[in-house]
Amino acid sequence: MDLTRDEQTVRAGFWPKLGKVFASIPFAEDAVAAYYCAFDRATPLKVKGVLLGALAYFVLPLDAVPDFLLGLGFTDDMAVLLAAISMIRTHIRPEHYDKARETLARLKTGGKLTA
Repeated sequence: MDLTRDEQTVRAGFWPKLGKVFASIPFAEDAVAAYYCAFDRATPLKVKGVLLGALAYFVLPLDAVPDFLLGLGFTDDMAVLLAAISMIRTHIRPEHYDKARETLARLKTGGKLTA
């Protein structure tokens, strides 16, 4: 596992990608909560590794099913992310989801995305 590379990939690409696609992905809240959990100092290193790997898969433009395929493009991203979340669900705390909902509400009203 290359945690540093995945962390750099996610830090650089998560918000731009989310800004482009959040309206068309049903797992946006989970993705943002996973992001906040992955960068929470209290999150154990193994959990961070699982989440950063899944989020890096979401961010990277080339994956098993290209994202531009209407209706199918994000199914693999969703499967990877939800599998990761199910493995570490107890570490994504309510405050991560609260912050995710606040961020998505701000995005829906034209607000700026921030970490």
